[in-house]
Amino acid sequence: MAIDKKLIFRKINLIIRDLEKVRSISMLSWQEYKKKSEYEALAERYLERIIGRMIDINFHLIIESGHAPPEDYFSSFRMLGELRIISHDLAKRFARLAGLRNRLAHEYDAIDEKKIYNELKNVSKELPVYLTAVEKFSDKNNRQKRIKF
Repeated sequence: MAIDKKLIFRKINLIIRDLEKVRSISMLSWQEYKKKSEYEALAERYLERIIGRMIDINFHLIIESGHAPPEDYFSSFRMLGELRIISHDLAKRFARLAGLRNRLAHEYDAIDEKKIYNELKNVSKELPVYLTAVEKFSDKNNRQKRIKF
């Protein structure tokens, strides 16, 4: 079993592209964010795409490391913590994103726009730590950095 570095880095690059857009929206004040409904729609879609790609990466790393697939998306983040790919703290914080992704993708309940706004700020700060850890785990022997934040 081998980790497909091309797959991982393709997903990382797509996440970084969306992260740049998330960062620009996250820099808006709450009042500015609320003025245009497009900001909320963009934020929701970018978050859904980022989280979905993170989950894809999680499953790939876990399965290709010789472990059984996680039971669900939430568990995929927790397993990254158990495998020490990311810290347990970060795994717990990102596991909550699985529920957010499901609410966004399936429109289970009304989405609290303030929570989306706050999550933009959290993801903007914490996502680089996840991406760096994934890169390090995926490419331990390659000293050349490919991620620029």
